[in-house]
Amino acid sequence: MLNSSLVILFGLIIGSFLNVVIHRLPLDQSIVRPASRCPSCGTGLKWFHNVPLLGYLLLRGKCASCKSPISWRYPLVEFLTAFLFWASFRDLPLGAFEVISQFRIWLFIALGVAITFIDLDHRIIPDELSLGGWAVGALTAYWDFRSGLVPLLAASVVGFGFFYLFALAYEKVTDRSGLGGGDIKFMGTIGVFLGFGGIWASIMISSIVGSLVGIAIAKLNRSEHALRTAIPYGPFLVLGALVELFFEVSRWISP
Repeated sequence: MLNSSLVILFGLIIGSFLNVVIHRLPLDQSIVRPASRCPSCGTGLKWFHNVPLLGYLLLRGKCASCKSPISWRYPLVEFLTAFLFWASFRDLPLGAFEVISQFRIWLFIALGVAITFIDLDHRIIPDELSLGGWAVGALTAYWDFRSGLVPLLAASVVGFGFFYLFALAYEKVTDRSGLGGGDIKFMGTIGVFLGFGGIWASIMISSIVGSLVGIAIAKLNRSEHALRTAIPYGPFLVLGALVELFFEVSRWISP
């Protein structure tokens, strides 16, 4: 049976892999080959440099070869993934239903972490994550411990359809693009993992937090044009979805 220590170790390993995904996927590079290397000088990393968290500490945040700084994002992604895996772990008997249900939760968390940092860096949500995640979510929806197959698929369609129609209406009224295609597809992914509650919570929380962040940026820049600055929306959707995953806030804020 799994225990908290194994879950944390598993989360650290997945977090280390997510660092590769976050760096390479937007650049259309293989996430399998070549082996990990310094992005500055291209020197391959030794195996103990790849040990999650410890490798960063051993290297003191610098490449062993060229001494270039290693981004703090790498240990952050590893720690965040391990923490979220541990926080979402449900100590249940390891039957097929429980294993797949837990796997779905961890998969969605991993998708959320990767999407957050990729969207922050590149202003995109790759189809490999949104549509690939949706496909796995749909195939495993039958074993979801909250909703089940039909409600999750329905929520996926509604989430995608709502954002798609909203994006069309916004562009028609303002003559500007408001939501990217990645955000729209990701709403379908949220629906197939978290159901209608996830759709509702993601829309409400992302709208509120995103608006506050946009206003704060405008105030800091002291410019009305800052309100039109492109802000990646994916991280706000992920935040809303994770809040729903852990706290089921849709029960509190739904009409």
